[in-house]
Amino acid sequence: MALTGRAALLAALGSIPVGLLEPSWTGMLAVNGSIALACAVDCALAAPVRGLLLARSGDTSVRLGEPADVHLTVTNPGNRKLRARIRDAWPPSSWLPGTEAAASRHEVVVPAGERRRLTTRLLPTRRGDRRADRVTIRSYGPMGLWARQGSQVSPWTVRVLPPFASRKHLPSRLARLRELDGRTSVLTRGEGTEFDSLRDYVPGDDTRSIDWRATARQNKVAVRTWRPERDRHILICLDTGRTSAGRVGDAPRLDSAMDAALLLAALATRAGDRVDLLVHDRRPRAQVQGRSAADTLPSFVNAMAPLEPELVETDARTLVSTILRSAPRRSLVVLLTSLDAAPIEEGLLPLLPRLTQRHTVLLASVADPHVATMTGARGTVEAVYEAAAGTQTQSQRRRTSEQLTRHGVHVVDATPDTLAPALADAYLALKAAGRL
Repeated sequence: MALTGRAALLAALGSIPVGLLEPSWTGMLAVNGSIALACAVDCALAAPVRGLLLARSGDTSVRLGEPADVHLTVTNPGNRKLRARIRDAWPPSSWLPGTEAAASRHEVVVPAGERRRLTTRLLPTRRGDRRADRVTIRSYGPMGLWARQGSQVSPWTVRVLPPFASRKHLPSRLARLRELDGRTSVLTRGEGTEFDSLRDYVPGDDTRSIDWRATARQNKVAVRTWRPERDRHILICLDTGRTSAGRVGDAPRLDSAMDAALLLAALATRAGDRVDLLVHDRRPRAQVQGRSAADTLPSFVNAMAPLEPELVETDARTLVSTILRSAPRRSLVVLLTSLDAAPIEEGLLPLLPRLTQRHTVLLASVADPHVATMTGARGTVEAVYEAAAGTQTQSQRRRTSEQLTRHGVHVVDATPDTLAPALADAYLALKAAGRL
């Protein structure tokens, strides 16, 4: 039960003539008694809340930054008209700050035996599953003096997927892939390239591409053409340990790593390669294996949606063992992790020979663009100290990168905005050179 502001206003207005004309308990009881009787009648005429039927429909998934519409159907099976104010409660991260009150509250009138559909528009600010909380209904009487109130649970879940902002780079990388298909005869002579076809020699072709047997048969100089390797296995490993929780700009490092992984997965599947996913810190958090080309990207997105960084140190030994089990044959292993010196030197570096002797390893890391800004600071004592700290950080990352390179690891160190295209370019370079 709830007393409305209209009843309080009516009581305040009724006390004015009592105070002016008959300031006594009798006058007060007469006014308040009339108001109380009117409230009781109003409450009796209000539609009951417990008998209402609620049902949901609408969006079940949405990309981060895009709106999702969830519909709530309210059915009034009783014989009284429902005049109600409804609050459709969701977690705070389901809306932009300050917009929750306007988006979650609805006013509705449902005649007896009818139903109405309300739409709640969500604009999530975080990845993961957003689950609906209680639906609170306040049913008013015809005079609006008193209201019945109750809550019901109407479950619904909206999965907020990674935004995949780097998909804008996909057309240019696919064009580069098609270019490789046409130019491999000139650019690559790697051991792993695949024979495609024969064509007539044109000036400028590499003489090592000439097929002398075919030339003798057709009395014209023929050259072999090659295409990038296909049907190779790529294992993308996302590190969700403590270093992935560090924020670069407005987002954790993990979000930038996921965006790069999605672009690489989309590109590699278009190139005819098989792509798997492993998410790991102290233990495997998620794994996607054996998906078809059409199902790879949706599976990756769904697996990444609920991921959050874990404030634990990544177990490099368990990670390497899981990789070796997941990829028993030669593969391209893409590690999306940190280039911080301590985790690499104490954890991953001693175990790299086990990986590199069987697989091609590519390590990609998110660099903080603020560090580059710090190195150029001058003018004050604080700025000089910032420049020294930034320079030292960059020097440590370069030293760690050089150590990894000496162990046969290909390293990509880029800012959040450039990591995804840089990783895609590194993949294309390896494919063009026949290194997969």
